[in-house]
Amino acid sequence: MSLLELGYLSFPVLLVLIFLRAPIGLAMLLCGLGGLYLATGNPNIFLAKLKSETYTTFSSYSLTIIPMFLLMGQFATHSGMSASLFKAAESWLGHRKGGVAMAAVGACAGFGAICGSSLATAATMSRVALPELRRYGYSGGFSTATLAAGGTLGILIPPSVILVIYAILTEQNIAKLFLAAFVPGILAAIGYMITISIYVRLNPKAAGTREPVPYSERVRALMDVWPVLLVFGLVVGGIYRGWFTPTEGAAVGAAGTGLLALVSGNLTRKMFLDSIIQTALSTAMIFFIVLGAAFYNSFLALSQLPQELSGWVVGQGFSPWVILTLILLFYLVFGCLMDSLSMILLTIPIFFPVISVLEFGMSPEHLAIWFGILVLIVVEVGLITPPVGMNLFIINAIDRTTPMKDTYKAVLWFVTSDIVRVILLVLFPSITLFLISG
Repeated sequence: MSLLELGYLSFPVLLVLIFLRAPIGLAMLLCGLGGLYLATGNPNIFLAKLKSETYTTFSSYSLTIIPMFLLMGQFATHSGMSASLFKAAESWLGHRKGGVAMAAVGACAGFGAICGSSLATAATMSRVALPELRRYGYSGGFSTATLAAGGTLGILIPPSVILVIYAILTEQNIAKLFLAAFVPGILAAIGYMITISIYVRLNPKAAGTREPVPYSERVRALMDVWPVLLVFGLVVGGIYRGWFTPTEGAAVGAAGTGLLALVSGNLTRKMFLDSIIQTALSTAMIFFIVLGAAFYNSFLALSQLPQELSGWVVGQGFSPWVILTLILLFYLVFGCLMDSLSMILLTIPIFFPVISVLEFGMSPEHLAIWFGILVLIVVEVGLITPPVGMNLFIINAIDRTTPMKDTYKAVLWFVTSDIVRVILLVLFPSITLFLISG
């Protein structure tokens, strides 16, 4: 069997392991090590690779940004920022038809700006917003679907852990990726609010109403969210202005968020230790997936599969736009079956070489950034797409009184909004790139 045939065969083996419920990191690690052994026939080679690849992967300075952003999210969760964000958004939007749901989306967007994790955003904001949605007569399926969709803003609005991984894999500038994600993230939040507005007009019984809040209370609630603006501006603005590197910016953000949580009195010794432990657990999970992907991608590089696939696609004479559409459809389908981090680590080393040789009328850097944002959005859609949308299960675990089928029905409206947004960003790349084109 040739190396190329081994590369092709590894995909069904990997999928079988995943469907057998093997952890994705372990599945990729086994396929990588097994493929290297079959390719070389020498156990000493893959054992040596086990030593060298592990050191090379985990000695990367760029990866240190991940635990810092995760710690920043943990501190933000315990500091009460999520409650302040929701209260401020609710005071300004809550009296409108569907306004409390819109406020939940707005609060998710704000929390995503200091968290960087979709699952953490969905879980944290659900605990804050679900009681209020129920209090004002919002239906269970509509409430849970809104929070599941709002949670996806955690990985789109910078800083984003997934964008950091993409930047490392494709050797792109993290600061420019963060800046490019900003406008699509705002569009996502606006799109969800428009979706809510349409939904409650077509389904009037799905949402109740609440009395308007006096303007003095609205201003007071708005003043309470200044820590979020401070942390976001300091981290993202500082990185882009060159005051510090992305890793230093993440450390500044974690320290600043921790200090704000301490000053607010919400960060007790127990919560501090819990934040450290949860960060360590999440970091270990991510790093193990990264390690498994590193071995698997090393095997794929040895098999020449990415290069052969790239050459085959170019040789078929397909339009670049057709190829891009097929890749995005692939992500949309597999997003129903795999988590976002695993998909990025597994597919980018294969798809990025294909995209990078196509002509879209832009520089290689802009092409890489534009493609990264598109992939991030489509992967984000997978988080709320039945049957295995991770955010849907997170919300369902918090609100067990709402049948999952009700959430599925309502969330399809938000999936439609996401698809419309992807089409817009594909047709008009300048929406993504204009902030970094100067």
